This record gives sequence, structure tokens and C-alpha cells, in this order.
Amino acid sequence: MASSKPSMRKPVFVKVDQLKPGTSGHTLTVKVLESKTVLQKGRAASAHLRQTKIAECLVGDDTGTIIFKARNDQVDMMKPGATVIVRNAKIDMFKGSMRLAVDKWGRVEVTEPASFIVKEDNNLSLVEYELVNVEAEE
Repeated sequence: MASSKPSMRKPVFVKVDQLKPGTSGHTLTVKVLESKTVLQKGRAASAHLRQTKIAECLVGDDTGTIIFKARNDQVDMMKPGATVIVRNAKIDMFKGSMRLAVDKWGRVEVTEPASFIVKEDNNLSLVEYELVNVEAEE
């Protein structure tokens, strides 16, 4: 009798240059090149109000770079020079360009330093996309 418990899928690691707008479920290993806090709000005086921290981090691998939007606890892990594994990440669009993000269904974890050299001249967040509505021909 086969067990009824579904088996866990082994993560398929992708490279930065394979990321496309509107996709999700990505797992990739990237190096953090820089991290810049763009939003920090909340009062430490009140225990039930959580602080909100958002940082834009330039991350990349040997195929290219992309901006990763780190939130709250993720911000502390995204130190320049760190190598992180981003699990179940999605592509958000911001002003027509791609941002890598991890919501509550994903995970960011610091890992062993990667041996690859980041390809810094291929920043996917600098590519601007335009939403085009395609009319169905009758």
C-alpha cells in the first residue's frame, strides 16, 4: 500500500537570467551586493505594533543581478557579501521593472559563501517592461 502522504518536491534551483515577469515559485542562490533601507516605520514603544522595515537589495549570481525587496526579518540577513538561498520567491513588478520578493510562503536563509563571481553587467531590474493587452481576433 502506497503512503498517502504527498512527497516533497525537490527544489529546482534557477539562475537570475531565467526570471520572468509574473512568475513565482523560484528557488535560487544569490550573493548580496548592496542593501539600502527604503522604509522603516513603527513605534518601539508599543508592543503589539510591529515595526515595518523594507530594504532594496541588489543580489545576483553568475548570470546577472536583480533587486530583491527584503521585508522585516529578511533585512537583517541581507548583508552585503552574504550568500543567501531564496526559496519560493516571486517576481513583483515595480514601475515597469522586476523585483524579486519572498512573501509568507517563502523563505530566505543565509548559506555557505558561494564560489561564483556575480555578473554585475546584466541587471534585470533595469529592463523596463510594458503591459500590452492583446485583443483576441474574431
